[in-house]
Amino acid sequence: MNASSSPPAGAAVNGQTTAVELAGITKRFPGVVANHDIHLTVRKGTVHALVGENGAGKSTLMKILYGMQKPDEGTIAIDGEQVAFSSPADAIVRGIGMVHQHFMLADNLTVLENVVLGSEKLYGIGGKARRKIKELSERYGLGVRPDVLVEELGVAARQRVEILKVLYRGARTLILDEPTAVLVPQEVDALFDNLRELKSEGLSVIFISHKLGEVLSVADEITVIRRGTTVGTAVPAETTPRQLAEMMVGSELPTPETAESTVTDRPVITVDKLRQQMPGGKALLDDISFTIHAGEVLGIAGVEGNGQTELVDALIGLKAADSGTITLIDEEITAWPTRKRREQGIGYIPEDRHRHGLLLEAPLWENRILGHVTEKPNAKGFWLDPKAAQEDTRRIVEEYDVRTPGIDVTAASLSGGNQQKLIVGREMTHKPRFLIAAHPTRGVDVGAQAAIWDHIREARREGLAVLLISADLDELIGLSDTLRVIYNGKLVADADPATITPEELGSAMTGAATGHLAHDETPDTPADTPGTPEIRKSPESPEDEAR
Repeated sequence: MNASSSPPAGAAVNGQTTAVELAGITKRFPGVVANHDIHLTVRKGTVHALVGENGAGKSTLMKILYGMQKPDEGTIAIDGEQVAFSSPADAIVRGIGMVHQHFMLADNLTVLENVVLGSEKLYGIGGKARRKIKELSERYGLGVRPDVLVEELGVAARQRVEILKVLYRGARTLILDEPTAVLVPQEVDALFDNLRELKSEGLSVIFISHKLGEVLSVADEITVIRRGTTVGTAVPAETTPRQLAEMMVGSELPTPETAESTVTDRPVITVDKLRQQMPGGKALLDDISFTIHAGEVLGIAGVEGNGQTELVDALIGLKAADSGTITLIDEEITAWPTRKRREQGIGYIPEDRHRHGLLLEAPLWENRILGHVTEKPNAKGFWLDPKAAQEDTRRIVEEYDVRTPGIDVTAASLSGGNQQKLIVGREMTHKPRFLIAAHPTRGVDVGAQAAIWDHIREARREGLAVLLISADLDELIGLSDTLRVIYNGKLVADADPATITPEELGSAMTGAATGHLAHDETPDTPADTPGTPEIRKSPESPEDEAR
């Protein structure tokens, strides 16, 4: 690892010319300097990773490169020529494309319609556009079919459509923001193959991720940002994930402790034969049954879109299931409204923080109240207590390391990771009996991720029951006491977190390992067969679990 430096615009770096050069970029907002004298040089035909803690300034820097914001100081050079962008349209003209973490596709349109939308002047909307899409898809190994409806595509295929969109517009440098956040290991491998194909054709990729192992496996160079400024570069072959993480935070990371089991025999939440159907008859939830005990984390593994959202909505009361029951401790709550469930001790970390977790234009202290309007310290009797809520917000900001100039700024002004830390702090503050944690560390850096895990483990030791849904398989395996796989709305398999690998779990999630039995149930398979996943069929109901 070494200190960052920037060559003259257009100069060759290690025998390769520069595709993008940001020099001395500074961007100020009221009360905060988001970027200060940042330097970033991306070589043509390379994958260049950009890493840093939440709030380090990565998103602001990429918004500047993509023309969404203007820098207060500094210069941008593309292919050696200094440029100034007033909008993303300017950046697109100069070959900069951005694939956002949250996909921007219309489900009710075909792939072709999504790709050409807004760029009809390039190749029209008919045969010429279809031929161009097919050409790009084949050239870069994207495997995209133009006439398929987007709503029929899985997460990985949707991401390839997003990449195709920017290539269709002539992008030569692609910005990928957390591209592996919702992918299983096999899909990550396929994405990395696509990226290698892109750079072999001379294109450049700026890869933003908090998954440092993936960064080291795919990147040619890594730039580290800390507190708004570049602190160094790293060559993947010469560093480790831990060294990279310590470079990001500026200090050594604590060594994780081995967690002991805290599972009790006291049921907290019991779900029995929960079922929900689409109007056409397709099952979104297919006889879902499980019990979570005090001190237990039940992890649900599955590719997004297999019923996780519907399960969470039913548990928190956003949308009732068609049949089945939900019991909290010893009281059936199936018909309870969301507020009553919250008041009786159900915490909720939503998968979509913008839709269900925050009021983006409201100040942080008002967001701290959401979901807990009637509870202390937010309320005193029948009245809100703003002063107490504000004071508690300051405590959450400090305890959960929410990077913000103050509690009166809007939630929209925070980075995604800091928004997530605020939500986690809000929910854990009220000491829930049962916590629904849907992607609790999505978009947060390694330091914040470890801190959130510690908060969940500490609450589990005190008797918290947790339903954990995550696309991070290391998180699922590391936090869960019990693992179950959901596929097409049905719990199809169990896995032992102590023995399962991410690759084996990813295989089960895609349906490839569905139906594998435990070793002791398969006479022809020795119990110690190397590489055999410890996956078994899921019981159909709590009664089956008891047997």
